[in-house]
Amino acid sequence: MRSPIGRPSLSRRTKILIAVVVVLLLLLLIGPRLVGLTTDWLWYSDLGYSSVMSTMVVTRLIVFLVTALVVGAVIFACIYFAYRSRPPYAMAAAPNDPLARYRETVGKRPRLGVLAPSIIIGLLAGLVAQASWATVQTFLHGEAFGVKDPQFGIDIGFYAFTLPFIRLVLDLLFVALGIGFVANLLTQYVFGGIRLGGGGRRGMISGPARIQLAVIAGLFVALKAVAYWFDRYNLLTSDRRGDIFTGATYTDINYVLPSKLILMAIAIVCALAFFSAIFLRDLRIPALSAVLLLLSSLIIGVVWPAAMEQFAVKPSAADREAEYIQRNLTATRDAYRIRQGLDVTYDNEWTRTQAIPAEVNSDEATLSNIRILDPNVLTRAFYQRQALKNLYGFPSQLAVDRYEVDGEQRDFVVAARELDPERLGENQTNWINKHTVFTHGNGFIAAQANTVDEASSNDTSSDRGGMPVFIVADTQTVDNPDFQKNAPFQVKQPRIYFGELIAKVTPDYAIVGSTDGDREYDGDGAQYSYTSDDSGVPLSNWGTRMLYAMKYGERNFLLSNALNENSRILYNRDPRDRVKKAAPWLTVDSRTYPAVMGDGSIKWIVDGYTTLKNYPYAQRTSLQDATADSRQANSGTTGRTQVNEEVSYVRNSVKATVDAYTGDVEMYQADDTDPVLKTWMKVFPGTVKTKAELDAKPDLRSHLRYPEDLFKLQRSLLTRYHVNDAQTFFRANNFWSVPADPGTDADLNLKQPPYYFTASAPNRENLAQFQLTGVMNALNRPNMAAYMTANSDPDNYGQLTVKTLPTDTQTVGPRQASENMKTNARVQQELKLLENTNVIYGNLLALPVGGNGLLYVQPIYTEAKSGDSAMPKLYRVLTYYNAAGGVDGVRVGFAPTVGEALSQVGINPSAATPTLAGETAEPGSEQQAADDGDDKPDTNGATAPSTGTGDSAERAEAVKELGSALAAVKEAQSSGDLGRLGDALNRLDAAVNKYESLGG
Repeated sequence: MRSPIGRPSLSRRTKILIAVVVVLLLLLLIGPRLVGLTTDWLWYSDLGYSSVMSTMVVTRLIVFLVTALVVGAVIFACIYFAYRSRPPYAMAAAPNDPLARYRETVGKRPRLGVLAPSIIIGLLAGLVAQASWATVQTFLHGEAFGVKDPQFGIDIGFYAFTLPFIRLVLDLLFVALGIGFVANLLTQYVFGGIRLGGGGRRGMISGPARIQLAVIAGLFVALKAVAYWFDRYNLLTSDRRGDIFTGATYTDINYVLPSKLILMAIAIVCALAFFSAIFLRDLRIPALSAVLLLLSSLIIGVVWPAAMEQFAVKPSAADREAEYIQRNLTATRDAYRIRQGLDVTYDNEWTRTQAIPAEVNSDEATLSNIRILDPNVLTRAFYQRQALKNLYGFPSQLAVDRYEVDGEQRDFVVAARELDPERLGENQTNWINKHTVFTHGNGFIAAQANTVDEASSNDTSSDRGGMPVFIVADTQTVDNPDFQKNAPFQVKQPRIYFGELIAKVTPDYAIVGSTDGDREYDGDGAQYSYTSDDSGVPLSNWGTRMLYAMKYGERNFLLSNALNENSRILYNRDPRDRVKKAAPWLTVDSRTYPAVMGDGSIKWIVDGYTTLKNYPYAQRTSLQDATADSRQANSGTTGRTQVNEEVSYVRNSVKATVDAYTGDVEMYQADDTDPVLKTWMKVFPGTVKTKAELDAKPDLRSHLRYPEDLFKLQRSLLTRYHVNDAQTFFRANNFWSVPADPGTDADLNLKQPPYYFTASAPNRENLAQFQLTGVMNALNRPNMAAYMTANSDPDNYGQLTVKTLPTDTQTVGPRQASENMKTNARVQQELKLLENTNVIYGNLLALPVGGNGLLYVQPIYTEAKSGDSAMPKLYRVLTYYNAAGGVDGVRVGFAPTVGEALSQVGINPSAATPTLAGETAEPGSEQQAADDGDDKPDTNGATAPSTGTGDSAERAEAVKELGSALAAVKEAQSSGDLGRLGDALNRLDAAVNKYESLGG
């Protein structure tokens, strides 16, 4: 008999070497994660949101541990009992039976053989489950919606917070039992509890093996019965008819729902059949029950509903689905805040009657705010005139906001003069300069959106004409008393340490706060040192510097003398990223913009959304698809698209600000009725300030805008969900579509973006309102079908108004208006003279004027075809006026100024703000002579009326009086007081006589 060969032993040196290698591998795998967690904690602590990270980490850790223990325990039990109940002697299947080796190996270390797979599978399950920390937290803190679903009568909060958690638990248990069954089966087979037949031997399964496998399989099938019960609720977010609507269909409710209950009953019977194997040696009953469950799932759960859908439902789908379409209409309007009469006001049959010229001419709120500066075109003009140095820049798309000028609200194209790391050159890009010298931008730049320096001439070499008039707020102008006296806003701290451009190159950190003299570049001959002591992570000790050296892979954190005990590091400097990191449960808008607050600080304003994926019966929509448009397609390096996820519920519940100097993040509750936000406020108490605190900040509220992404999402939905009748919805004969941007190639079919501007509030002429607007065409037609606007002013913020046009007539849509203006003979003739110049068409604005008038305005810019100094300048203003609601009253205007362009289409320009100083023609000038002459038809055959010879100030006063008189008549009519109505009519008659006497 041969003596057994001993196992080879390792030398002490080899063991040490192996240990070192293992430690190094662990450091490589775990080290970066530990560094990331530690630096994240420092960042959250600096921001004041350490509770956010601690809540997330603790929740993840608890979910990981609980899942790992539960799943690991199930796997352990399955393997342990299989090993413990193994036969005392397992017969080898053959002389060289490979299983014998496994039995021998495991037999030497049975604990390792049982624990190792349990621990590994448990840890993997825990890693997967911890990613669902948000599902666990919302389940624990879920708020009721106060709205019940139309099928089961259960509060929507169950579907939003409870059902996802139940599905998570069921999925984990399914995985645990499924793997446990396989593990038990393999263990039984390896150790002889199960023996396959063949080679003259009979197959065999031991009693313990039979019982254990029967119990595991029975538990699995019983769990499936529970899953069938909860599957019923998932039907309310079915996508069976996703091409028409989301939600349970006729087939789902009448065929699939009963099938779930039938399958649940079958699963319970099958589970009992599996459990019967504990007492019965005959395995045919469990086998037959397994076959029954599979066949019934296929026939009852799949074949039967599909057959009924094809032969009983589709032939009469319009009638069958009517009730469920109506449910979808109601739920979608509630989920996206597009409820008729509550969130959306409809003004039907707009432009049905002809616009009254006096009302149009007196619409001062609209005519005085016509925006001729396109924020998507003027970036190069901003850069050429205001960048100052190569290291500064502006985003590819500027923002529009409003400020008060001489007591009137005016639109401004605004931007922060940011540090642009991509523009650094030469030795500016070395580590010292990039991260310790060039650390910040400087200045808030604004240009009033309805004015330029002077009218453009045909002299393309001129440096003036058609240029924005800038209001500059950098360190030089802030210290200038004249600027502070005349500027419409006061900037106290113009330095920009946090912004869009600063963070577009990674890594985006800056090291500030040196004590060995001012180091940071602040202008030629000017140095600066960051003064905010509570912003940035301190780099005062070697341990912290080591962490960031490892995080960024940069040894200069340890070697450079630019760092000292007062140095601080600023990073994660994009405003949207900071808000998203501070509130990981938020979806942020793809656009942000800077605003000057009442205390003189510059803050970035970020819109945050709460979303749900499954809201019963609400239409599921892709955020990315619904918000895509031509502006995002041409957004450049700073533009962002919305996240690529589907949602069925959206609320703009959070307004956040990021201080451009300190980086402080403040979040405010904008919607105190949103149960999703209330839930998250319970998960992270104190991180979102209440709506009362937002209302107490009038300077912030005056700069809040209705968010673009939400508007585009609602506009996309309203192309269908303005329909009230289920039959009409099914036929789609009254649907609309978002028009293609007339400034892009028609073949690309890029959607026209919405636009911000100040104009008359819907149905309230001469009440100026900052609004976001967009138009909708008839389905797959170029003519306009509706005009949509959202109020951005503090009063009635968020109220949507949709003006629908008559369906028995056609009103020109944006592309039609643009083409008609471009093909106008007078326009083409003059533009032919600009062959050596780039002609750029600005945004086409559709403006309701005087109640029923529709005015299109489009600025035209010229720019040199080559050269680093090329910049767009306003050349002409195109106007297209539809006074009568059809094509008969259309006129085209083409002039250097807004006033002249309005005059050419029959609108008195006296209510309009002069495009430039001195725009109003003086007596005896060429323009005045033309105005004093007889009315003459333009090249379209339309008559351009005389503007009159009266004094412009008196005429403007007469226009205001006319508008006030018209408003008084409307109020008297609504009151029913005949005496009051008579007085109002007399006042109107006097106002008209005065207006006409001045040439109106």
